[in-house]
Amino acid sequence: MTAGTSRTARRADVDPRPARAVPYDLVREVLVVCGVVLVLVLALSAVFSSPDDPPTTIRSFAQQSPLVFLHTALGDLDGSGEIASYGPPYNQGDHAVQYLGPVSLQKLAGVTIPINTAQDFVLGPLQPLATVEPPVAAALDRFNAASPAQRKAWEAAYGTALDAAVSSGATSLQAPAAAGPVGPMLAGLLEEAQVGSLDGLLLTSSRFYATDYTKPLLFLQGAAMHNRASALNFLGTQWGMMNETGSYPGQAWLWLYTFWYQVPAIATSPNGDAIVWAIMAVLTLLLVLVPWLPGINRLPGRLGVYRWIWRDWYREHPVGPPGGTFGPAGPPGGGPRAGP
Repeated sequence: MTAGTSRTARRADVDPRPARAVPYDLVREVLVVCGVVLVLVLALSAVFSSPDDPPTTIRSFAQQSPLVFLHTALGDLDGSGEIASYGPPYNQGDHAVQYLGPVSLQKLAGVTIPINTAQDFVLGPLQPLATVEPPVAAALDRFNAASPAQRKAWEAAYGTALDAAVSSGATSLQAPAAAGPVGPMLAGLLEEAQVGSLDGLLLTSSRFYATDYTKPLLFLQGAAMHNRASALNFLGTQWGMMNETGSYPGQAWLWLYTFWYQVPAIATSPNGDAIVWAIMAVLTLLLVLVPWLPGINRLPGRLGVYRWIWRDWYREHPVGPPGGTFGPAGPPGGGPRAGP
């Protein structure tokens, strides 16, 4: 066959008819795809998303459990509450100070977020209310002018009456005269909390970020947070951070951290948090140092796990090069080498 004949044959294979243009609406296709994706997202979110539980606020706490709120406020006022004697970073107490042997990392860091529970959670927030309610102003003046011993007597009398009200199942408290100004003060604080003012007052801060929730969260420590955590299965005995609200799974990648809290010796230790932190710090350090630890850095090659990962390549190349490496090219996809 000559060259001319070959060119003629190739031209004969070409369809002489002109190509037909087909209209294609790209915008419509994009809108259709976006609509389908939106419907799928909404449907899957309705079926699989976590429930949107309302947040725990001081307002909701005071409205739902007024006597428990008063007990919390009294503990902040008389210094018997959890945060009043917590320790660093809030104050010089030792209630929650933990140690690693003879060393306390909390004490080494010191008080970085100073909290005076009586002033920050009770007396300070009552000042705005005192400007519009004379009984509260008079109670504050009387309390501030009293001696520490007199204050303790008033607080003790109020606490006795409060415990009796809780034991009897009452929903409100009529403060006795022996409680002095403590009754009007805590009644005013409860009023502020139930209308939502206390949430805002505890958010005020001299820091750059105005939404610093440290003080509201510290106020809610104790019964409020414990009861809510128990209802949502967030307690340490319920795998805490591993849970999402309701029965939904949570942050599975935190399983190792949470696992240590299930060890009885750690779970019952007063230094449990410090022990778990130390264990995770050591494990993290070992993970970071694996490439430089003699012997351990050779384990991947000696265990031969790579041969299972790249088993398809090894089926085609049953005899590996000397030294146990993949050779210059390695397995398909640029997988890791097993040798040095």
